[in-house]
Amino acid sequence: MSERQLSRRGLLRGSVATVGLAVGGSSLLMAGTAHAADFYHPFTGYQLTGTWQDHLNRGSLGGLDFGMNVGTPLPAAGPGTVTNIPYNGTGGHTVTISHSNGWRTQYMHLSGFSLGNGASVGRGGTVGLSGGQPGAPGSGESTGPHVHWHMINPNGVRTNPLDFLGGGGGGGRLPKTSTEQDGVPGTIFWQRAQKWLSIESGYTGPIDGAPGPNTYAALQRNVRDHWGYGGPIDGVMGPNSWAGVQRLAAAHGYTGPIDGVMGPNSWRGFARFLNQDRWD
Repeated sequence: MSERQLSRRGLLRGSVATVGLAVGGSSLLMAGTAHAADFYHPFTGYQLTGTWQDHLNRGSLGGLDFGMNVGTPLPAAGPGTVTNIPYNGTGGHTVTISHSNGWRTQYMHLSGFSLGNGASVGRGGTVGLSGGQPGAPGSGESTGPHVHWHMINPNGVRTNPLDFLGGGGGGGRLPKTSTEQDGVPGTIFWQRAQKWLSIESGYTGPIDGAPGPNTYAALQRNVRDHWGYGGPIDGVMGPNSWAGVQRLAAAHGYTGPIDGVMGPNSWRGFARFLNQDRWD
């Protein structure tokens, strides 16, 4: 099948189906046993405002705090089943995701819940909205807007999520994208793109692998600055924007036309660039 026959929309639909996610954060639980590789760090684009040791020093059982605006969507770090706990003491509104490997993920200080009790969620699906504004409903004893994240192991012990990820999920480092081989952009591909754009082109959103206007605006800024794009920075990718991406891909092995129509070979060239170690 030619580059032109595979539309960008079709490729994105295919990549979403592959990873078991649905657009807009309404996700289906992926089949099979959940292993560490099914998980990721959903908050790499945010400042760490409270370390695990900080929590222990305050007498807490542990956690990680990431500063973010109230109302920021919170992606599931891995697939599982949701339980909502309103007004959970000092933690305020808390969502628990129970995973099939016996582990649980908890986010605290939410301003709202996105799914009902017992709902299934896939890796990256939105489970709630961040909160933490002092005195606001659901904030608990938070002193400022943020999300608190910890995991609980099968023995009921609160655990640093980055220790869990280090057991198979990369310890916070992003895995390489398989797009370099199959030409289909999926969640890992877009996470790596967002990481690159956060370093080079002013992207400040989450590293969640779900591209939207902010991701695309940063991509347009990059191809404007480096790859010959002369259009608006409006977060709406069109043929001229994608032609700039193809020029980038051409510097990494893509040999097709610069026509603004992304296909498997264009994506492969782009992925070779994104798979560089510096974007891990």
